Amino acid sequence: MAALSALVQAVFVLTSPAFAAGQALPLRFTCAGADVSPPLRWTAPPPGTRAFSLRLVDLDTHPRFEHWTLTGLPGGLRGLAVATRVGEPHRNDFGSTGYGGPCPPGGQTHHYLFELDALGPHGAMLAQARLLVSFRHP
Repeated sequence: MAALSALVQAVFVLTSPAFAAGQALPLRFTCAGADVSPPLRWTAPPPGTRAFSLRLVDLDTHPRFEHWTLTGLPGGLRGLAVATRVGEPHRNDFGSTGYGGPCPPGGQTHHYLFELDALGPHGAMLAQARLLVSFRHP
């Protein structure tokens, strides 16, 4: 079972056509730009995936600052467009509903983690794909 779990984790990958993992998030997707959600893509969720949930958190704040939470993403979905309207958006730590782009204090670089959960029956998490980016506010 551990080998199967490791294989599932290896193929369930979250990426973006707009930026690479470990790189800076383009200005367009931050508070210093248009502040729209970025396009995301994922591959090979585990068998039995019925839905997805997505979060974007700032790793350099304590407690972690939630920028975006989406639930109810259909299990057959394999990506999100720019400024998506898919799924159910939740309240972020800015106090609004939906996407709130990275916005660290001026001159500081923060690291942000997109976490995509593949959910099975009864909302059980089957696997998680992650995408790490950074942003330095001008």
